[in-house]
Amino acid sequence: MWLFEQWWLYVILYLIFAVVFNQVYKVATQKIKRAGALTVLLQTLAGVVALVFIPVFGWQLPTNAITYVLLAVACCFYAVSDRMTTDVRSQVEASTFSVIKQLSTAFLIVAGLVFMGEPVVATKIIGAVMIIGSNILLFFQPKTFAFDKGFLLGVVSQIIFTVALFTDVNISGQFNIPFYVAVTLIVPSLLICIFERITPKQLKEEFVDNKKPILITAAAWGPMIIVMLVAYNLGQVSVVAPIAAITAILNVFVGYFLLKEHTHLLRKIIASVVIIGAIFLINM
Repeated sequence: MWLFEQWWLYVILYLIFAVVFNQVYKVATQKIKRAGALTVLLQTLAGVVALVFIPVFGWQLPTNAITYVLLAVACCFYAVSDRMTTDVRSQVEASTFSVIKQLSTAFLIVAGLVFMGEPVVATKIIGAVMIIGSNILLFFQPKTFAFDKGFLLGVVSQIIFTVALFTDVNISGQFNIPFYVAVTLIVPSLLICIFERITPKQLKEEFVDNKKPILITAAAWGPMIIVMLVAYNLGQVSVVAPIAAITAILNVFVGYFLLKEHTHLLRKIIASVVIIGAIFLINM
């Protein structure tokens, strides 16, 4: 069907899922008992939702063993990143985290220059600096010459997330997309369960008093990643990336009305606009 072959449809779906995911994830952290248990629940349920979409896409798996090794490495980094992200989301506003999230774009540029020997392009460097600068604008406290603790933890989580993304950036296309998304959600949840010794009882306790936010967040997470990957496969990165970055400013406004996130509103708007402009510049 013609409509389902259009990249803009998946970008629109991505924006909707991303805003729902970001806002309701914050709500889920407000009743948090154990961050690790909440992360495991969200990852596992999101992975199960992703599996539902397997029949929609052609089935394929890579035959190269190295690909599976890279996937395993990526899952380890995703486990650490996703676990840290839950802590960050519990400490900062949803609209604020949506700005922090854009740091991964800047870090990917640096990784490409350092590890892949990509050519140094002025517009990319300027764009990366603009993204980093927008976050400094949002969090720097001039009177105390310090950064918010949540921001510093968020930066670390995005660095780890970038390592994971950089590790598997070239392998996702070799898999059935929903299956790949499910693996990168469910395997990290198992790793967190093992290393934090999370019990079924703890998972049940976390779920019972927080059912609705957990289910909505998980239902948005899996499809959000799937439609994002499809959008990039069908459209041009230079077009898709800047539009996808609109999530930053959308979350600022939705957070203002839905979650009553009124602090530093002007800073958030400026930072979001700068980020959108930076991604346009990067993809020129």
